[in-house]
This record gives sequence, C-alpha cells and structure tokens, in this order.
Amino acid sequence: MRLRKIYRNYVQNNLFTKVIVTFAAIVVVTIITLSYLLFNFMSASIVQSELDNQREAMDRVNRYMDEKYEWVQNAVADIYRNDSLASSVSYLLTHSYAEYMQYTLDRAFAGGEDSSSNILAYLRDRRDTDLDVRNVILYSAERQEMYVYLPFGTRKLFNVSRANSYVPDVMSAEGPVASTPNIWIRKTIGQWDQQLYGMKAQINDKNTLKNIGQLLVYFDSGLVSRSLAQSAKPLKGQILVLTPDGQVMFDSSGSRYGQIYPYMRELEAPSAVEQLDEPSYVSLLTQNKAGYLVVGISPKREVAKAYEGLRRTIILISLGCIAVAVVIPSFVVAQIAKRTNKIVRFMRKVEDGDLDARLQDTREDELGQISQSFNEMLDELNRRIDREYKAEIRIKQTELAALQARVNPHFLYNTLEVIRMRAMSQGAKDVGEMIYSLAALFRNSVHTGESCALSEELEMCRLYLELFRIRYKDKFTYTIDCEPALSDVPVFKMLLQPIVENYIVHGLEAQRTDNRLGIVAAREGPDIVVRFRDNGKGIAPERLREIRQALEMPEAEAPGVSFGLRSVHDRLRLVFGEPYGVGLESGPRHGTMVTVRWPAGEEEGGAESDV
Repeated sequence: MRLRKIYRNYVQNNLFTKVIVTFAAIVVVTIITLSYLLFNFMSASIVQSELDNQREAMDRVNRYMDEKYEWVQNAVADIYRNDSLASSVSYLLTHSYAEYMQYTLDRAFAGGEDSSSNILAYLRDRRDTDLDVRNVILYSAERQEMYVYLPFGTRKLFNVSRANSYVPDVMSAEGPVASTPNIWIRKTIGQWDQQLYGMKAQINDKNTLKNIGQLLVYFDSGLVSRSLAQSAKPLKGQILVLTPDGQVMFDSSGSRYGQIYPYMRELEAPSAVEQLDEPSYVSLLTQNKAGYLVVGISPKREVAKAYEGLRRTIILISLGCIAVAVVIPSFVVAQIAKRTNKIVRFMRKVEDGDLDARLQDTREDELGQISQSFNEMLDELNRRIDREYKAEIRIKQTELAALQARVNPHFLYNTLEVIRMRAMSQGAKDVGEMIYSLAALFRNSVHTGESCALSEELEMCRLYLELFRIRYKDKFTYTIDCEPALSDVPVFKMLLQPIVENYIVHGLEAQRTDNRLGIVAAREGPDIVVRFRDNGKGIAPERLREIRQALEMPEAEAPGVSFGLRSVHDRLRLVFGEPYGVGLESGPRHGTMVTVRWPAGEEEGGAESDV
C-alpha cells in the first residue's frame, strides 16, 4: 500500500516525473543503442586490423619460406649452369665415393679441378652461406647412397640400399617440394630435432636428362620466427606452415611440431570463423610452387582482448553521457516543476477564498507570463466581485422598494372592486366587466414568477380582448381554441399577450363592424404552435419584408419593429434557437397571421424554471 501511495503521489499524478522518466528512458535507450553500434563498428575495425596484422605476418613467413625454396632451386640451377659442377655431381651420383675421389684428383692434376667445380665443396660452401641450414643431403638414386652434411661441418656417407632401408622408397616417392623430415631419413642420419622442415629438388644428368638423385636440405623451423619479429604489433594467435597432408613445418607457438594438424578438414574451405580448439578467425595462404600451406589462426578470445579497453572506455563514456543527459535536464525540469507547483499552490489558495494571493515571478518565459496573467486575473476578479457586490446591494434595495410598493396595488385592487360593485348596482354591467378584466390584468402583471401555464396565458389574452370587445361592442369578435392536452404546458409569462396587443394597435379598424381575431393553440409534430389570424387591412409586401429582416437583426440595428413582436421573438430564439420564434404572413386586404412556435419537448419535459 505504501509503495502504491508513493507511486500515485510521485509518479502517476506527477506530470514532470513522467516527463523526466520518459526523457531518461529515451536518452538511455538512444545512448545505449549508439554505444552498441559504435562498439560493434570499432571492435570490427580492431578485429580487421588484427587480421590484417596477421595477414602481414603470414606474408612475411611465406616470403621467408619462399626464400628457402629458392635457395634450394638456385643451388640446383647453379649446378646446371656450371659444366664442371654438373659433371662433378653426375659422376658422384653414378659412381662410388672412391671412384669420385680418383676422378677429382685426376681433374686436379690435369689443372681443371678446383673447389668451385667440386660438388661436395660447393654444397659445403653453399651451406655455410645460410645459418638456417641444418643438413644438406645429396642422394644418389642409382647407388642408393646419401652424402650428408651433419652439424658442425662434418660430412658422412650413408648406404641406404633397399635391402637395409626404406630411404630409396621415400626418395623415389613423389610429393611436395616442401615437407617435414622423413622418419627413415631421421633414423639414418640420426637427426631427431622436431623443429625442422625440408626443401628438395630433383637432380638430372645434364646430358641425358635422366634423374640421378635429389638435393634435400633441412632448415631450422625455429628461425622462421625471426620474420615475425619485424612486426610493430604483437601477433594474436599463431601461424602454421603445413604440408598438404597436415605435417607441421612451422608453428609460431611451438606446440604442434612432430604432429599431424587435426583440423585439416576445416581448412579445406574455411569460413571467417572456424571451431578449432576454440572459435578462431582463420586465414590461408597457399604456396603453389613448394606446395605448403600458410595458416593464420587467431582465437576470438585473444582478439577480443584487443578491444577490452575499448569496451570499458565506451561504457564509461556512455555512463557519463547518460549522467549528463539525464541529470542536467532533470535539474531544469525540477526547476520548472518547482515553479509550476508554486502556481498550483497559489491557485488552491484562491480556490479556498484567498483572493489577495499574488505570484512573485518576474521571469518573462511562459511560466512567468502565466503568473502575470494569474495576478491580472485576480485583480480583474476582485474588480468584478466589487462591481457585482455593489450591484447586488442595489438589487436588494430595489426589491425592498418593490415590496413596499406592493401596498399600493393592493389598495388599487380593493378600490377597483368597490367601483365595479357600485357600477353593477347601478345597472352598468359592461362597466363592471371592464373593471373586472382590468383588475385581473393588473393583478397578473404584478404577479411574481417568470412562467405560467399556457391556459393562464390564453386567459390573460382573453381578458385583454374582452376589454376591447366591450369598448367596440358589436364591431369586434374573437375566438380562442386550445387543445386540452396543452393547457398545463408551461410558457413564458407575457409570451402571447404582446401579440394580441400588437393586433389591437395595428390590425383593428374602428370604422369596420366585422373585425375578427382567431387564436388557435395546437401541437404540430415536435412543436407547439399558436396562430393569431385577423381579417384586418394586412401589411404591404415591402413593409412585411422589412419586419421579417428586422426580426433577425439586433434591436440596435433595426429599431423599427414592434416591441411586442421583438420581445416574443428574441425570448424564444434566445432559449430555443432557430427555427423557433415569431413568423409573419400577410397581404393587403387579406389580413395577417402571426405564428408563435417553440419545441414541445422542452416545454413538456422540462421544469418550469427551464422556461
């Protein structure tokens, strides 16, 4: 219940709290959305930058490995370009070592042999030019022998006939130029270093083009990492150099040497992110000449570390922006709410009757203008109250005077009754009837109340007409018909009598002996209609048009209309609106018909005060 009360007082019924909450929600959602989009964009840029850095590292590794491939190919090309070397290697690979040594001595004695034309010396010197070289192996396919340069400059001859070794099968098997050291060759030469990779080249006899052997060079894989040291940014993840069957020639992490890479199937057609040991970004470079594959693997977890600081920075900036964007407008809205609540409190003071309260707000903004208008309204209200109070005092004084004056009408009624009785006793019956009608009319005119029944109003019309019937004797007759159901319908007091008076003044012709007036009250649909029809001289068409136009205009603009007609018409229009009021139909020598119309529902269904 307490929480509900707090919600109702400070949230549900507080416009400014709703404004602040709505604004804060919009600001928070907007900033969070923009921050999310900004973070995604910048993190994607960082990821792309890391992948580009990895791609550059892969290019350097590829160039490094390509240099080793070229080293071996250039060595064989140099042999082919040098006829002495070509002859020397052909003789070595097709003859025994003793025969080759005799061949070398003979050429030396003949003056045609030096170190540059001795294949074994050439390979030794060539090996010394590259510190990455661990072993240089010259294999004779015909004699099934290997001339091996071991570390520290030693050279050794190995017999690897098929009867004793699988090396001939390994050497004769076709495969990529780049590979890892074969297990049988390792056993033969005693080389068990795992961080090695080999580059080989076929050696053919220059004259017959027959394959006579191979040049196989083992390089130190660990030294490939030197190409990565040139990068200005640290490498995320690892770079692998793999043979087509998954053997690891180089691993920047050093963890997969001597193993078959287990995710070769995933590398056949990799997507941007592959599930390896963990979700990782994968890039590939294929070396078509040597046949190896350079693979760049960057775990998403490690790449994400590159933009962890960005996430924290964006979060802090977003929180700061939210704080600034919410706190400052909230402070401004709170100030506006304070001023608005002050206006509300002053309004409640006025509601409680304190009309002397005034708002002190000199600012010229909208609230300041409201405060100023409120003060001006109170000043005008005080002036109006003062005027109305004085007017009410005057009304009370007038009512008092009217109350005092009621003594005189009472005396007049008694006096008229004495005269009437005297006239009747003297035989002047018509004079008595006139005095009675006059007294009844006078009594009704001073009778209090704004409305009466339709039958009472028609009775007042009859009394008025009766005075003139007695006066003009046989020159004037009248009839009054009213539906019985309409007798008790409430109407304005003095609603119909002015129409009768207007006829007496304007329609009755004293020289005629057949003056006649008929009054008929009936219901027509939803309306009550009272028609006054006479047989008088009528109204000229232009005058009739002027009267009709004048009835529709304010009295000040059209003063030439009978006061009686205008008072009846204006009262009906004021209460009931169009099309109710007074209507005229007339023509010269055809008499005049005045129609008074008002809605039956308003009269019958409403209270007397509605009239």
